[in-house]
Amino acid sequence: MGIVNATPDSFSDGGEAFARDDAVARARAQIVAGADILDIGGESTRPGAEDVPTANEIERTAPVIAELRAAGITTPISIDTRKAPVAEAALREGASMVNDVAALTHDPDLGRMVAEAGVPLCLMHAQGTPQTMQADPRYSDVLIEVYEWLAERIDAAEAHGIDRSRLIIDPGIGFGKTVEHNLTLLKGLALLHDLGAPILLGASRKRFIGTLSGVEPAGARLAGSLAVALHAAGQGVQILRVHDVSETVQALALWRALTKEGT
Repeated sequence: MGIVNATPDSFSDGGEAFARDDAVARARAQIVAGADILDIGGESTRPGAEDVPTANEIERTAPVIAELRAAGITTPISIDTRKAPVAEAALREGASMVNDVAALTHDPDLGRMVAEAGVPLCLMHAQGTPQTMQADPRYSDVLIEVYEWLAERIDAAEAHGIDRSRLIIDPGIGFGKTVEHNLTLLKGLALLHDLGAPILLGASRKRFIGTLSGVEPAGARLAGSLAVALHAAGQGVQILRVHDVSETVQALALWRALTKEGT
């Protein structure tokens, strides 16, 4: 899953794809690089980020999706949003799924809308809001608590009428977690398979990689991001949400060759 941040303030590449033409160009480049899915978002959810008005978020995302579809691009597109009107506008223009970092806790109408549309939905764990989540995150057992919370959100999604087969789960690396919390989750990713849904992991370029490696600029954290991606692949993660598509595709190709039985 290639990331297209149509925002001015994303933690890693804020502003690079903010203009519509730049976002479309970024999406096209990621398809060429080997992205199987595009994840297009118009609201940063980095620590400390402010809410974006719904109309602005729609204006940042729906026209990008419309232009890609008008150009004949058929790659599945995910709309990264917490808001039903934004998701609805994106789906109308040709988006294929919804990626909700709030797991249906932000907008009570989103679950109903996704159920009616019959599209896949990703439910991500977060503790707190973007404004508060990194203030002082605490858990008794982060892996078990994230597991149980995601199980509850799966039940909530099904209560909205969303078929379990359409659900994807994301442990929410960096969303209300310390470095140690992130490491514990990454080491125990395989446990989440017991929830019976594909796992999406978004760890690309995140702060914990910089903290552990000593690399401060987010855009310079490629090597660390690849290390996490390959670890996640070894844990059976099905979807990797990344900024650096071509490099991740190449790394995974070698990882598959080296781990394939009989070779």
